[in-house]
This record gives sequence, structure tokens and C-alpha cells, in this order.
Amino acid sequence: MIKILLADDHDMVRAGLRRIVEESGDMVVVAEAADGPAAIRQALAQPPDVAVLDLSMPGMDGIEVIGHLQCHYPRLPILILTMHDEEQFVVRALEAGAMGYITKRSAADELLKAIRKLVAGGRYLSNSAAEALAMRVGKGAPGGSLLDSLSNRELQVLRGLSLGQTSREIAEAYGISVKTVNTHRDRLLKKLNLRNNIELARFAIHNRLVDL
Repeated sequence: MIKILLADDHDMVRAGLRRIVEESGDMVVVAEAADGPAAIRQALAQPPDVAVLDLSMPGMDGIEVIGHLQCHYPRLPILILTMHDEEQFVVRALEAGAMGYITKRSAADELLKAIRKLVAGGRYLSNSAAEALAMRVGKGAPGGSLLDSLSNRELQVLRGLSLGQTSREIAEAYGISVKTVNTHRDRLLKKLNLRNNIELARFAIHNRLVDL
């Protein structure tokens, strides 16, 4: 049986994924997590054969979790399962060490196919993720996009502010100080040449960084 770690902050999503996995006949969910730190703890307590991670989780996002898991289990196949199919997220996840990337719009059989492909030592990208990656390659060397200039933490702060979260809420979600959040906000305004949180939200919506 293929042992799976599921990490997603939505209980109903995890329940649905668990049902899909356990009805496959050759897979079993050995651990679940609702946030990044819990995903790491669960992986250390009971090493899975594949980790299925969402990108948007409290405490640590999927990109940070990938980095931690890679330190402990360099050969652990990691599959990103997320709502985001924008090239920015696809590229960052693959650069961090993910071996697969599919969206939550994918059919159940695609999830199972992706897991089996990763266990066999391959890689798997959904059609939308592959298209996003192709767009990045077609553009040549990165550097021209405003999004490329943002760090992972700046993206987290940008998404939080765009969703109406306060600096304190963002700080608590990612285990950083309010001062650090405000510093990142100031950097975002400067890098993106924007004036306030409203314009930050508009930028995030335009670039599909938040789900409305």
C-alpha cells in the first residue's frame, strides 16, 4: 500500500481526498495535517511514501513545507494539490522540490494517476500547470515580471492583506512579528509602485493570487 500524507487546511477537502485515496485499493492515508507545521510533524512521526500538500496553509505555506521535508527526506515525492495554476506558483513549487503539481479542479483519477507516477519515480503536471510552465519557458529567462521580484514571504503577506487580514492575523498565521509583516507590506508597496492595501488587493486579484 502507498502511504499518503494529506495536508490541507480545509477539513472537507481532506475528507474528500481521503475517500478518493482509500477507495483506490492500493493507497492509504497514514497522516493528515491542517497546517504547515503539523504536516512536518506528521511526516517525521510516520514517514509517508508521498506527501500531498496544498500551497495555502497557515503557519507555513506549501513552499516552506517542501523545503523542510526535503531536508529530512530528500527523496520524498511531493505532490502539490492547489487552486492556483498560475505560472508563479507552479515554478516556485517545482524549484522548491515538488515532483508533481495538479489543481483541485482535476478529476479524482488524475490525483491517483499523479501519486502513482511520483511513486514510480516520475513527475506529473496537470494540463494547466504544464501550460503555465510552458509560458514561463516561452518568455525566456525570468526577471521581467513584477511577481518574480517578490519573495515567498512577500507573496504570503500580499495574499493575506488582499483577503482583508490584519497585520496581526498574518503575523500569527506565519509565526512572524507584526513589525515584520509591516516591513514586507512597505516593501510590496515600493516594489509594485502601489500606494495602499486597496491597490495591493487589486493587484493580487488581477494576477489571480487570491480566490474570490
